[in-house]
Amino acid sequence: MTRARQTISIGLLVSSLYLALYLQLVPFGPKIQDQIVPVLPFWALVSFGAYLLFKLGWGVYTFNDVPEAHAELMKEIEIAKKELKSKGIESNLNQSK
Repeated sequence: MTRARQTISIGLLVSSLYLALYLQLVPFGPKIQDQIVPVLPFWALVSFGAYLLFKLGWGVYTFNDVPEAHAELMKEIEIAKKELKSKGIESNLNQSK
């Protein structure tokens, strides 16, 4: 089973379970049915957003500094500047105004 198919099947399962709760096919008390079940999609969306925000923050926190990649990128920039200069295109990025 591919990951896309697995994700779709999990989404369909969750939505069908919520629909069963919302249509009161699964009996719960009136407090749960009236106050909790209607806000479950909003709660799930907020929880998913919080999870994604945590993953993003963790990725930024654990981001590795790679000096070799910086040096390689600077070399490529210099090569590109030389190629552009040889074709008659001047770069004014380093000039102050």
